[in-house]
Amino acid sequence: MDELQVAQACADRMYGEDQASRDLGITVKILEAGVAQSEMIVTQSMVNGYDVCHGGYIFTLADSAFAYACNAYNEVNVAASASIDFTYSAKLGDRLTATAREVHKGRRSGVYDVDVVNQDNRRVAIFRGRSATLGKTILR
Repeated sequence: MDELQVAQACADRMYGEDQASRDLGITVKILEAGVAQSEMIVTQSMVNGYDVCHGGYIFTLADSAFAYACNAYNEVNVAASASIDFTYSAKLGDRLTATAREVHKGRRSGVYDVDVVNQDNRRVAIFRGRSATLGKTILR
């Protein structure tokens, strides 16, 4: 298998176990090894008292893209840290897309940047995650 096929096989395996993403309607695309895209529609249950998408859901969407990007090499990775900056409000019905890109991949850790945009390509958030490799494989 080439790198993209390995990344897709890892994503398929992970998604089958990823109840949180599936329950939120998050879909995942692997664009290349180390680059993943997740997408969701902001639903009524995701808006807060100000009628905008609760930041926790946006974080979850970005974190999901991050997870699929950093687990592209058949090595189990988990988040070691993550931060997010919210730049524009997401509203009910918005289609949010998070694109995670590998910035650095070392033997035991990696750094990934995630841009979250709405359907008008307006940046909603900027997320940075640091992964830690556990020394296990995803695929058998």
